Amino acid sequence: MSEPRPSDRHDNSDSDDTFAEIVDEETQRDPDLAVIEAGSRTLRTRSGPPQGDEVPARPADPEVDKALRGVEQELAGRWGETKLEPSVARIAALMDVLGEPQRAYPSIHITGTNGKTSTARMIEALLGAFDLRTGRYTSPHVQSITERISLDGSPIAPERFIEAYQDIKPYVEMVDAQQPYRLSFFEVLTGMAYAAFADAPIDVAVVEVGMGGSWDATNVIDGSVAVVTPISLDHTDRLGNTPAEIAGEKAGIIKQGATVILAQQPVDAAQVMLKKAVEVDATVAREGMEFGVVSREIAVGGQLLTLRGLGGEYEEIFLPLYGAHQAHNAAVALSAVEAFFGIGAEQPGSLDVDTVRRAFASVISPGRLEVVRSSPTVVLDAAHNPAGARATADGISEAFGFSRLIGVVGTSSDKDVKGLLEAFEPIFAEVVVTENSTARAMDVDELAALAVEVFGEDRVQVEPRLDDALEAAITLAEEEDEYAGAGVLVTGSVITVGEARLLLGRH
Repeated sequence: MSEPRPSDRHDNSDSDDTFAEIVDEETQRDPDLAVIEAGSRTLRTRSGPPQGDEVPARPADPEVDKALRGVEQELAGRWGETKLEPSVARIAALMDVLGEPQRAYPSIHITGTNGKTSTARMIEALLGAFDLRTGRYTSPHVQSITERISLDGSPIAPERFIEAYQDIKPYVEMVDAQQPYRLSFFEVLTGMAYAAFADAPIDVAVVEVGMGGSWDATNVIDGSVAVVTPISLDHTDRLGNTPAEIAGEKAGIIKQGATVILAQQPVDAAQVMLKKAVEVDATVAREGMEFGVVSREIAVGGQLLTLRGLGGEYEEIFLPLYGAHQAHNAAVALSAVEAFFGIGAEQPGSLDVDTVRRAFASVISPGRLEVVRSSPTVVLDAAHNPAGARATADGISEAFGFSRLIGVVGTSSDKDVKGLLEAFEPIFAEVVVTENSTARAMDVDELAALAVEVFGEDRVQVEPRLDDALEAAITLAEEEDEYAGAGVLVTGSVITVGEARLLLGRH
């Protein structure tokens, strides 16, 4: 099949946004703060409860929008997420003057290389289904900076985001004056999230690290459950050149007496994690040993799973996301929630299976094998490193019966771009290389040179503007008969995916 189901079809004929307009507005702001003004839609069953706004647009009220832009501009004046001075001293000082808000609730802390945000969303859905009020902190955002701080499954309202910033701003300035370096963009957002969660108040926080673990700004919480998604090579200039070295940094989130939910890992990375767990007397549950995926089969709009958790098996779990990697994320999320409730340790039994089913059926994960158009089918995926690209390639090959797949790739310059292209080479008939509107984007000519190495000159087309790249890819896909089932995959960066959503009329 080339399209999941008829109800997922959308037309983009009413979209008159231009790439120039994006560039005009977005390049004036820090790339990490770029608010991609587009709606979002993800494939999901209608049987589960809604999880709130998926990807919010700009505020409708001009005054609120102006105030939000003012906050974004102030944050843009700070170090972006790619500039780091590895230390938790600044965020710890901010937490101190704020009265330690992160101690007001228990936390589930998530690290790893790929799958963190999807796993966080699944954990959040499960906790919410069991009547707990949740706060979720994830990064980066797809469309709006407000996505990063969520309450009860929905990004906080722009008004609340502005208020959260204004509430902590005097304390941020106080810490700035005392430290060798000012608080970074990510550190200020982390402080806002922890304070907003305490103010809500929430019952449990689901927190994704920004990068690494031991010195990540989020690591001032005492997560009773530490989740480690699969580790692979990414951010090697900051985290290390081997899975073991990277695991050493990420193991820093494992606290004394915590429960560690460990996804399948390279052997050397697993050894580092297990050693750390022994040092701090933490309990470890390993995928493939204490929990895992028992079975999975493709279903309309997703997949049907049987999962083995810490408390037993859970059958007939519909997950409205594509790819084996999402099934494994689901097993990790389920076990993390079981561990949070003490199942498998303090108490026997399992979670109510009907509640688990409803929770998973409601999960959304924007920009992860997300269908945004049909005829031809256009899929967006934010894979940005080789491991993520391989998972995406496997997932799209499994879930969609494309006779020919055209890639649109725009990447950041600080990634293993050749490795990413090599992961996609077996599934792309042709690739259109482009660049997004941010300063971090790899130059299109440099990207083209790498693509020619991997695909050969005849399979590479260069379109510097993303709107032209999308049009070219769609034209290539349409060269076959319309019923032949060609498709387009847009990938390489969260920013590229966000801008593509806008250009394809996702309002």
